[in-house]
Amino acid sequence: MWKHIAANGISFLIVILIAAAAALGWGQHQWTGEGPLTSATFFEVERGDSLRRVSERLEEAGAIRSAEVFRIGVRAADRSGDLRFGNYEIPAGANMATVLEIVTAGGPSSFRYRATYVLRNSGTGELRLSERDPATGEVEEIARFAYEEGVPVEYANLVEEGVPMQYRLIIPEGLTSWQVVHGLMAADFLEGEVQDIPQEGMLAPTTIDVNRGADRGELLADMQAAQEQILAEVWENRAEDIPISTPEEALILASIIEKETSVPEERGRVASVFTNRLNQGMRLQTDPTVIYGVTNGRGILGRGLRQSELRGETPWNTYVIDGLPPTPIANPGRAAIEAAVNPDSTDFVFFVADGTGGHAFATTLEEHNANVARWRAIEAERSNN
Repeated sequence: MWKHIAANGISFLIVILIAAAAALGWGQHQWTGEGPLTSATFFEVERGDSLRRVSERLEEAGAIRSAEVFRIGVRAADRSGDLRFGNYEIPAGANMATVLEIVTAGGPSSFRYRATYVLRNSGTGELRLSERDPATGEVEEIARFAYEEGVPVEYANLVEEGVPMQYRLIIPEGLTSWQVVHGLMAADFLEGEVQDIPQEGMLAPTTIDVNRGADRGELLADMQAAQEQILAEVWENRAEDIPISTPEEALILASIIEKETSVPEERGRVASVFTNRLNQGMRLQTDPTVIYGVTNGRGILGRGLRQSELRGETPWNTYVIDGLPPTPIANPGRAAIEAAVNPDSTDFVFFVADGTGGHAFATTLEEHNANVARWRAIEAERSNN
């Protein structure tokens, strides 16, 4: 009898061991075998997420077959505390081991949607919403709008549903501090009030990725710190014979250069014109300074300058005042600041638009008048077409 009981016990134990081995093999296959995703997908680990919450959401998203097996595998690997919040791209067929490596790696997030907000000189901005196909990697723009025109449903729905999105902020060179502040205030993905307009010229243009809810005041403070550093570095490497004596004057001249040309190769030549004029005691006679005196840097003029404005006395009217105006007229980038303190060596004292987006430069008034005549002819031809 006891032999029979022992034999039965051994048989039962063998069955248990076989079942355990089968379960272990099944679990191993689940962990290392091909995953269920037929195409790549994006997954967010939220700040403070538990292993149970992440595993259940991975199963709901179709990235793994079993939340329980995933948890067992994570614990067996002693990785329970390694989850890193962020947005991740999980490729097609990724097994559980790969998924674990992805959601514990940290580093830059991957997003399906990107909202790129470009500030404009009108004091607002344009938001461009794009989507990346996780299967092909191709990026397609699906909406583009200015906030004052209304928010399209494609963007509104994503925001309402809380879909993770990468926000990119582009603040180009040549905007005034008022334009930057008002552009930031219009952005729905930023938070915080701005009590005072920062000092003109002291905001470094930038392209930066931000999180939804980023504070406007902190962004402005970072831009100010960056501009201070740029100005200090560039001033240390200035040419010795320039007719400006302080970093503040360099910033003023750089802002004028920035507003006068959008062609990178021309900055040094434009700087040389103003440097030569200052050295010769000539007035700078540049329209952007007059416009700043009319608008105070708020918005855009939206029309040509009147003769009365060209003759009008404001602190910034360089047709009337000698030398530099008292403040910058915009926020220049590093390249314009470098041009201001290291101008090209030329004899140019005049320049005018040439119809290509650039300028024609001249050393004599006669040459300049000929260039102006050509530009007037181009303007007349364009207005007739």
